[in-house]
Amino acid sequence: MTNLDKFWKALLIVKPNTQLTVKGDINSEEDFNNNIKWNTGVDENNRAITTTVNPHSEITWTAVKVEMDKL
Repeated sequence: MTNLDKFWKALLIVKPNTQLTVKGDINSEEDFNNNIKWNTGVDENNRAITTTVNPHSEITWTAVKVEMDKL
């Protein structure tokens, strides 16, 4: 299982149905903070509205990493 696979599985454990886009890999807190675009809704053309600021207080690098380490 790749690290990115672990990230996705861990994310689903921490908060199911979270929508986001990952560019690159998630190997560190820096990657977590810089390589994710979080979906916050859709515009009038049904395209995703994204932000680089994590809108989910329960999804932290620490929480995700704990779950990744269990896999």
